[in-house]
Amino acid sequence: MPDTPFSHRPPRAWLKIAISSPAAMTDSIAGFLAELTESGVETSAPAIDATEPVTQETVTGYLIDDEERVDKELAIREFLQQLSARFPGCTTPQLVTSLIEEEDWGKNWKKHFKPIQITPQITIKPSWEEYNPAADEIVIEMDPGMAFGTGHHASTRLALSFIDACYHSDDAAPESALDVGTGTGVLAMACALFGADQVLGIDNDPDAVAAAQENCQRNKLTSKLQITDQDLATISERFDLVIANITSNVLTNMAEQLCNHLAPCGKLILAGILTGEQEQGIKTTFTSLGLRHLTTNYQDEWASLHFIRE
Repeated sequence: MPDTPFSHRPPRAWLKIAISSPAAMTDSIAGFLAELTESGVETSAPAIDATEPVTQETVTGYLIDDEERVDKELAIREFLQQLSARFPGCTTPQLVTSLIEEEDWGKNWKKHFKPIQITPQITIKPSWEEYNPAADEIVIEMDPGMAFGTGHHASTRLALSFIDACYHSDDAAPESALDVGTGTGVLAMACALFGADQVLGIDNDPDAVAAAQENCQRNKLTSKLQITDQDLATISERFDLVIANITSNVLTNMAEQLCNHLAPCGKLILAGILTGEQEQGIKTTFTSLGLRHLTTNYQDEWASLHFIRE
């Protein structure tokens, strides 16, 4: 394993954004922050008596410290002001920021990444932890680097649960799969480990491509799984299964391309979508393109939708 999660480039800094707000505002804040940062966010609540309702929560996300960081931080503050006006009876959200050097982040997150069982068939474990799997258990060994997708976030877990179902149903198991925005490669690796013969994972983030390629090698999947920085528009093949765990605005923008890459009777799994307006918007967009909605699964404020092309 490399000494740093960014051995292919110099380290950089990130702005940690922590927003404490009344629980009634959490979903709106999490959705806005996820779309602005184009990555996962974390929602947490203070430890209280289990019999007491949660009234205050904290949403945490990260911005790259680049030329766009100041404008994005200003956009967050303006959004919080507008949101407060819609909840006149609630306290104003509190924003706290801190600059984090990537070297420190790369060391610290490892303390919290432990083996995690996603479904009865799938367990994800970090490369530095020992784990004894059950006889029929698939173990994905990985080092996330600076990419998104350890399996702890609800959107990743929801997508993995649908992938598991695709390969353990009465329908024919997908022989080919495309993972758009592959991140660490965890969803693509699950398809390959479940038996897909041809899997392609693509991402426009060099950090993600580097991490996913290393994870692919670590799990001995290079013969059936390819990780590249290809643009979706340059891919001509169609796949039995297409997966995209990305923010809802990106899913909407690439909806037609995603549908065009589905083989006849191909299935589409979408995640990274907040329940409510985003969920309904995604469902409307993709059914209008000729897909049939099969089911939606939920965890916390996140939704994952499953479609089929008939």
